[in-house]
Amino acid sequence: MKIKIISLGGTTEKGYETLCGEYYKRMGSGTVETRDLKPEALSSDPSPAEIRNALEKEADRILAEIPRQYYVIALCVEGKQTSSEELAAMLDNAALSGKSGAAFIIGSSYGLSERVKKAADFRLSLSRLTLPHKLARLVLSEAVYRAFEINKGSRYHK
Repeated sequence: MKIKIISLGGTTEKGYETLCGEYYKRMGSGTVETRDLKPEALSSDPSPAEIRNALEKEADRILAEIPRQYYVIALCVEGKQTSSEELAAMLDNAALSGKSGAAFIIGSSYGLSERVKKAADFRLSLSRLTLPHKLARLVLSEAVYRAFEINKGSRYHK
């Protein structure tokens, strides 16, 4: 199964990229594709309307990046927390139902538009804590790698 991580803002710190890259490499060449999109520019104290407008513009670009036949997982604060085994089963079931990959979406600092959340097959919360994007991406990278290892039956997940 192919994985695509779509992130608004991404991570520009080399250390985080190196750590994420280690998990991607372990999953196999070409398995993980990352796409960092630039968040919409906002004023220093944006109004709720300005935020909604920015999220809708970001939604257009996010939705255009999701390949057809991919299982879509939106990372959001109101999402469901799952165990490693549950994430592994979710990805396995998606593959068995004909999905050719899974797209994980990490929103901007104001989150994701309702349109993106509604387009998702699942809403995932990595933690009840608020995580910076670079750390969320690292945690997600390890979680996806662990799910792959669980599905392979390896000893990585004990």
